[in-house]
This record gives sequence, C-alpha cells and structure tokens, in this order.
Amino acid sequence: MRTQIAAAATLLAMVMLSPLTPASLDARQQPASLAPYVPTPLDVVHRMLELAKVTKDDVVYDLGCGDGRIVIEAAQRYGSRGVGIDYDPERIAEANAAAQRRGLQDLVTFRQEDAMTADVSEATVVTLYLLTSSNRKLRPMLTRQLRPGARIVSHAFRMGDWEPEETQSFEDQRGNTRTIHLWRTDGTVRP
Repeated sequence: MRTQIAAAATLLAMVMLSPLTPASLDARQQPASLAPYVPTPLDVVHRMLELAKVTKDDVVYDLGCGDGRIVIEAAQRYGSRGVGIDYDPERIAEANAAAQRRGLQDLVTFRQEDAMTADVSEATVVTLYLLTSSNRKLRPMLTRQLRPGARIVSHAFRMGDWEPEETQSFEDQRGNTRTIHLWRTDGTVRP
C-alpha cells in the first residue's frame, strides 16, 4: 500500500511539475521563435539594403520582420515590393499600421506565418536578423527556393560554414560596431 501511495504521489508530482501544461502544448503548436525581437536600427537597415543593391525591380522578403521596417524602407527608398513574415500577430499589426501611415500598403505585405515553412520563391532579396542557429536552419529552405542570383543579407549572424560573398563592419549612429553579411544563391542547395 505504501508503495502504491508513493508511486501515486510521484506520478502526481511529475504531472504537476511537468512542462506539458495546456499552455505549453499550445506554445508547441506555435512556430518556434528564431530570435528575440530586437529591431534593426534604421542606419543598419539602410546599409543592409545598400549591400544587397536593392532596386525597384526587387522583391524584398524579411524573415522575422518585426515591425516591418526593412521592407518598408526598401519600398520607400527604392520602390521595391516587399513581404515581411513574422509569427507574432502584434508585430504584424504594427507592420501593417506603419505601412499604412507611410502610404505603402500597395507595395508591402505582411504575413503571420512560420518563417521555416514560408514560400519565399519570388524573393530576389531576403533579409535576416536572426541567430546563427536560425540562419543555419533556414539555409536549406532558402537555397532550395531562391533563384540563382538572389541575395541574402544578414545583420550580425552568419549561416554556419557557408562563407558570405561580402562582409562589412561599420559603426552605427550610436558608435556600436555592426556587421552585415551578403550571400548570393547559385542554385546549390546547402543543407
């Protein structure tokens, strides 16, 4: 009897202390965060778009777009079309409101979805401010979907052992050293 009571108490404790609560089950159904939300400073955004040599003919995708500033700036400065993807509905609402305030809703679209499963095949430029581990996870999908010649620009973080075509380091307006990387797809799928 004592063994049964001890076993029941242990099982109850395990269930109560287990991370498998209804809230965590719901969280597991949501896409995993690829990075914490940290907005890219506007001067860094401008350098990223310059490094990618964005033009009006480009379609700029930002994975983990947050408030949408990168695709909005690309549309404002270069007249390019843009798509921002983020799993957070609050960020998507912010991005849509910002595009509306600037009158760019015809050039930019924001989608609430998982960047890991997004269709980015129409992109000519993809921007990232995610962790290296997240960039590495996205690399096979990006290199499979993007046409040869598409550019990928990442703020701060690399893509594992795939060497960037170009890396620039500079001081931002606050005096912090920033690094941005550029890759160009060549039709090779990189696992």
